[in-house]
Amino acid sequence: MLTLKNIEAGYGTAQVLFGVSLAVAEGQCVSLLGRNGMGKTTTIRTIMGELGLRAGSITRFDITTSSSDRMPASYDIARAGFGLVPEGRQIFPNLSVAENLKTFYQPAKDGAKTHWNFAAVLDLFPRLGERLSHAGTNLSGGEQQMLAIGRALMTNPRLLILDEATEGLAPLIRRDIWRCLRTLKDSGQAILIVDKNIAALAQLTDHHYILDKGQIVWDGSSDALISDASLKARYLGV
Repeated sequence: MLTLKNIEAGYGTAQVLFGVSLAVAEGQCVSLLGRNGMGKTTTIRTIMGELGLRAGSITRFDITTSSSDRMPASYDIARAGFGLVPEGRQIFPNLSVAENLKTFYQPAKDGAKTHWNFAAVLDLFPRLGERLSHAGTNLSGGEQQMLAIGRALMTNPRLLILDEATEGLAPLIRRDIWRCLRTLKDSGQAILIVDKNIAALAQLTDHHYILDKGQIVWDGSSDALISDASLKARYLGV
């Protein structure tokens, strides 16, 4: 569903990514790990077309774009089936919960394993059903994150990308978010996730990549990640 091959990207004259390669297969849940400032959000912004490629290539659903090609617009990437839950949530503050959700609805494509609509999102996040008329700015941080995930699901994505899925949330809310992500994984939803909760990620994800100073320095299974204390101490600060 997604393949990055030796991509390089950055901001202005500053290069952030140096030959990053990773892949997400259909139905797979993959994590992107690393300390702050190592390039995780830059990788996601490049996947979503917000940053251009300086080198390498990205294959999105069998369509490959290299650094010499014209980059597709972010909205075209979203329409193709990429759903983004951005860092900071970026909820529209003056729209109600219902408006935030309904504005983004896009019917599922033929052959999709899941079909998300307004009712299905509220089934996944019952708390949002109690806040439908509330403005996005009046929600708690956890409720905003639920809304951000629900908003992405309303586009019926083939690949769901979450940047800092549970950062700054209360423990009970984090538990609810992980529960919902497990539901999505079990339904066959492909997921690329950034988060710092190694224990929760190890239970959810199929494969992990670690970024350090803009390079993939390790990738492997949950068992390999959990069993290597030196790896976590060196690159993840745990």
